[in-house]
Formats: sequence, structure tokens, C-alpha cells
Amino acid sequence: MGILTFPSCTDFLTENDPNHIVAENYFSTENDVERAVNGAYMALRSGYCMGEGSTAYTEERSDNAGRWDNQSAAGEPFQFTDFSLLPSNTYLKSHWNAMFSTINNANFAIKGAEEVTFEDEAQRNEYLAEAKFVRALAYFDVVRKWGDAPLVTQYLSTPDEINAAAHRVDKSEIYALIVEDLKFGVDKNALPGYMEAERGRANKEAAEGLLGKVYLTMAHVLDDGKRTEYLNNAKTYLEHCDAAKEFGSLSDISFDPEAANGVFNVDNKSTCPEILFQIVYRQGDKDYHSSIAKDTQPGGETTNSLYATQGVPMLKVTPDLVKEFETSENGYGWNDARYGYSVGHSTSQNCYYVTKFRDKSEAAGTLGYGGNDWIILRYADVELMLAEVNEALDNADAAIRYLDEVRARAGVPDYETAKNNPVYSSKFPTLKLAILHERRVELAFENQRWYDLLRFFTPSELVDYMHAKNQADYNESNLQNFSETDIYYPIPYDEWLLNPEGMYQNEGY
Repeated sequence: MGILTFPSCTDFLTENDPNHIVAENYFSTENDVERAVNGAYMALRSGYCMGEGSTAYTEERSDNAGRWDNQSAAGEPFQFTDFSLLPSNTYLKSHWNAMFSTINNANFAIKGAEEVTFEDEAQRNEYLAEAKFVRALAYFDVVRKWGDAPLVTQYLSTPDEINAAAHRVDKSEIYALIVEDLKFGVDKNALPGYMEAERGRANKEAAEGLLGKVYLTMAHVLDDGKRTEYLNNAKTYLEHCDAAKEFGSLSDISFDPEAANGVFNVDNKSTCPEILFQIVYRQGDKDYHSSIAKDTQPGGETTNSLYATQGVPMLKVTPDLVKEFETSENGYGWNDARYGYSVGHSTSQNCYYVTKFRDKSEAAGTLGYGGNDWIILRYADVELMLAEVNEALDNADAAIRYLDEVRARAGVPDYETAKNNPVYSSKFPTLKLAILHERRVELAFENQRWYDLLRFFTPSELVDYMHAKNQADYNESNLQNFSETDIYYPIPYDEWLLNPEGMYQNEGY
């Protein structure tokens, strides 16, 4: 397994070369533990892991966006959106390595927190809870993408240790570890509140919100007779998270990326009370800046960045998504404000592109060294999960109440009014599909859509759903390639080769 890394950084965005440090002798002070925890956070930033460049592994897998060029990098990035992924794909291997490197970095920090003597036991527990939060976050991505996977709970420092861990366990064991890790921070009150925590660090409400999403996912993917139990657990943790928010309703916070109180406003990223957890980037820094604003901007456009983009945008938004927004062009008597803030159209390149992430500041400048943080969890997501879980528990009134809070900020009619519109009712004939729709337009380009599809549909239902779409609205990717095989990624070929029996391949590859 490609997971042998060593974390060492003085803060989130400054790494030191650890090559001459012996891991077994590394921990002697509390500061060493803090640096190791920072190393776990640092690992999340990679575009091969969960940072802003990770859309190939999630958003481009969904029906929201795709890749322009099916030939660049030997066509390997295109395989994700085209559902033609091969176990030999080097981007797949890099993603696997980055996820398990993050897990190993978290294990390293846990090792240190358990070994070092602390003056304050609460500080030890906080470091443990932070490292376990990162491990849970990474494993949640792993289990949703690969299913059964190696379960690594100890820091691995030698090839023999790595090879011994190269075998998959049932996904239920992975979920059990994720739940245990997140509960550590919640039940022990080891984490600060989300508005007291340093931006980019774990907090209690983020752990509760993530735990709610984990239980919600377990209710759909684990066939162990505990569906109702999982749904009720999800409801409990999501309600706890929601009750802690530091604002009245989502309408108190703007969706406009350029509004002073906007959730996506780069100047508001460290103080916005809607954001529960984000991966931090440093505006103006040549090494640790965000590139999402310039990378999603086509040549000739200036919506996102002062950078004079020459080529095509990183993401090509599908007309399928554009047609899902509630706008007058799509037959509604109203316009969803999120559309204009999320999607633009380039006449010169005849394409739709992402406008949600913007940084036209002088600090970012013409080099496009932006400061956008990559949002992992925010309260609109929590509200819509509460709608989802209440619908699944047959609490329609509660589900609609949460759904309407999200719709109110967007300036669209409430659900009871909207469903009397023939366009809306024909596209979203059930409350469940209305919630899925709302999640799509609210959370577009935030790496949520693919996981939502996996959660809302059984594998066979998802195949039918994808095949029923209009190919012309899906850009260059071939929708007919999609099959139940694509629910999970293949195990990278080199990993399978380490232990063909223990690292058994996913079905269909």
C-alpha cells in the first residue's frame, strides 16, 4: 500500500523536510504532537486527496460537470467522468495513495498524542480528537469510493508493516471505525465549538454534522437490518449540530460570492458562521494559494479572477445541471438566485462554467493566487440532510420545513407552492426527488453530488436514472458506459498485485 509518509509541519501551510528524522524518536514534547496533527490537516490539501483539485474523483464522476479533453494526460482523467476507469489508471493510484497517506499521517499524530506526557489531559484529548476527525473524514471518502478497504489504525513505518496491512476488510468495519473516531470528539467534548475553533481545524459541530452524514449513508449502504436505527442516529447528531448554529436562518447569510456576508466570499472565509469545516488556502502565497477561481474561468472571462485565462476551464458544466435550476428559461415563473452565482456562460468558448468560487482581490492579483478555502461541510448541507432523514422516517412536515429554509434564501417559492407548478411537479414528483434536486443546485461543484446519487438510489435505480438522461446534455462523456460496476472504483492494479487474494478486485474490473 502506498501509505508510507511522515508528517512534519509548523503550521497548516508550511512543511519541513522530515527525511532525516527517525519516526520512532520523533515525539518528546506536546509541540511535536501539534506539528503531527498539522501534518494530518496538511495532507488533506492535496488535489489527489480532498483539496480543491479533487473534483475529478467526485464532481466529474457525477452529472454536474465533466472534462473537456479526452486525450490530455493519455486520457486518464477523462476515464472518471466517462465511466471507463481502468485499474491501471495512474490518477486512481495517486488518489488511493493520497487518501491512505492522510490516514497514516493521522495515525502518526494519534501515536504521538498517546505517547507524550501532557500537563493538561484535555489538550491531549483535543489533539487525539482532531487526528481522529481527519482519519474519519479520509476513511469516509475511501469507503464510499472503494467499499471494502484496508483498515489501518496504527502508524506504518516499514515496508513489512505496509505489506501486512495490504488486505481489505468488510466496509461495515470501516464505518464502525469512522463512527468511533467521530464519537471520540463529540462524546468526550474534546473539540471546541465551531466558531471558537481555528479555521480549518476540527470542531464539535463539524464532527456531529459529519457523523450525521455517515449514519445517513450507512442506512442506505449497509444491509444489516439497522436502517431505522441509523436514520434516527443521523437525525440526532444532525439536530445537535443544527441547534448550535450561530445565526437564525440561512437567509441571514448571502449565497452571493461577492456579498459582504456571503458564504463564498473569500474575505469572509474565516468568519462566516455557515461554514463548519474547510480546507485552508493562503491568499497571495505562491505555494499555498487557491487556484480554483482562475482554473474554473475560461479564456476571455473575468468573472472569477484577475488572472488572464487563456485556455478552457478546469470543469465543463453540463447542460443537464443548467436545466435543473428553477429559472424562467427552464419554464418557471421565478428565478433561482443560485444559478447566476454558480454558473456562467462563455460565448467565445460556447460552454457553461463555474462562477461560485471567485477571488478578484489585489492580493490574488493577475497571477491568480487566490484565497478561497475548500468547503467540506456547511449548514445548508446539514439542513438538507435533516430534510432527507426526516423524509426517510416519514416525517414529511419536518422535511419540508428544512427544505423550505434552503429555498427561502434562494428566493424561490416554498415546496407546497412549487409543487403546484407543472414543470416542478413533473421533474420532481416526490418529496425525496425534490430534496435531491435541492441538494444538487445548492451544493453544485462542492463534491457532494456523486455521493448524493449513491445514497438516494440503489445501484440498479442509479443506472436507470443515468441512462434516462439526454446524452446531448452530458457533454463528451458517454452515459451508456455507466453500469453497476461504476458504483465503486477499482482497486489500483499495483495494490491488487501486492496481495491478489487479500486485495481482491471489485466486481466488474
